[in-house]
Amino acid sequence: MDNTAHSHATRWQRRQGPLDALLAEAGRALQVLDGTVAHDRAYPVGPVQADDPVLSDAESRHAAGLMRVNHVGEICAQALYRGQALLCRDERIRGVLLQAAAEEVDHLAWCRRRLDELHDRPSLLNPLWYAGSFGLGLLASRAGIPYNLGFMAETERQVEEHLDGHLTTLPDQDRRSRQVVTQMRDDEIGHRTTAENQGAAPLPTLVRGAMRLMSRIMTTTAYRI
Repeated sequence: MDNTAHSHATRWQRRQGPLDALLAEAGRALQVLDGTVAHDRAYPVGPVQADDPVLSDAESRHAAGLMRVNHVGEICAQALYRGQALLCRDERIRGVLLQAAAEEVDHLAWCRRRLDELHDRPSLLNPLWYAGSFGLGLLASRAGIPYNLGFMAETERQVEEHLDGHLTTLPDQDRRSRQVVTQMRDDEIGHRTTAENQGAAPLPTLVRGAMRLMSRIMTTTAYRI
């Protein structure tokens, strides 16, 4: 989504009443969860080719588990940013949050497509992940702009670490998953840099630790469920 589209979206959000805004977000959440939300950028890998390496059953299950974790991570990030944006009164920062959320939609679509290619499915707990992250975003929005951006920067930093870890454990011949994860990792670095350049404040150690604990629970669960 380009900056003009985000400007129109934020002006529309500002004109909406609280109930209208919540209903709009509920509709958006349903689209995210059922995979029908529109995305902008093309799949980084392209169509499956006849000469693509064939993964063993174990390799395919492992790759699918990691891509399911990545899909959940993108659901959580988008829900967090949209929750923050909903109550953010600074139009410029709201635009930053919505821009990041829009790019997370691309990642959602890419992870979903790779899961389909691997003949697997997203996490069954995605509604729970989305609701929890959206609620956290609403709470984070009350902490002020610097900490709002701090949540974004820390979220992206932790996602970067997960994606780097996945690049070391994905099967060597799984080029398709590797290309998707690499592009996602590069985008997350851009999001973190944007948040830092806009004035993100470092989060307290306790908050960062809680985020890591929640992330560990999520990744362990989503790998299998």
